Amino acid sequence: MNNVQDESLRERKKLQRRALLIQIARRLIASKGLRSLKVRDVAEAADCAIGSVYNEFGDFDGLILTVNRETVQALTARLAAVPADDPRRQLHGLAAAYLAFATEHANLLRALFEHRMENDRPFPEDILLMVMDAFALMHAPLVRLLPERDGEDIALLARMMFSAVHGIISLGLEERMVAVPPQQLRERLAQFIDTHLAGLGVPRE
Repeated sequence: MNNVQDESLRERKKLQRRALLIQIARRLIASKGLRSLKVRDVAEAADCAIGSVYNEFGDFDGLILTVNRETVQALTARLAAVPADDPRRQLHGLAAAYLAFATEHANLLRALFEHRMENDRPFPEDILLMVMDAFALMHAPLVRLLPERDGEDIALLARMMFSAVHGIISLGLEERMVAVPPQQLRERLAQFIDTHLAGLGVPRE
């Protein structure tokens, strides 16, 4: 085996180890929550040294952030698949898709919003932008429903509306506080959207 083949083999093994570490971290977060995640558990499950985790991701934050990036990418893909033929139905579909994702991946979604960087370091800008891009999916249907509104006003309305949807879902699924059955939660989300649109002057169909 020549040097090029050696290097290629090492690179493949490095990529495989990285993928395995991400897979294990995602599984542990999904099953037990972010607060229960320990670097030692990830390393043991991957049959590697703790130092290997740090070498691959820089620090434990780096591993968590990688999982969070994948979570927001999956969420955005789910939301982007909502049909856009009718703006009101699209808004309802976005809320329903968000609820479905949150129900299926509750701990992963919590990790996305609850993770705090060590030593009060700033949160990575790219993840913030990814989340904002997901929230911005409510912008296009609101433009169609409110054609006379200023663009900046619509952008703010879209962020506020998605923030409200996120809050309703987060609290509704919180078992320790005010858990609401998913079907009832979906009905309340639909009611909220219709009521909010009515308040903005959008007539009911």
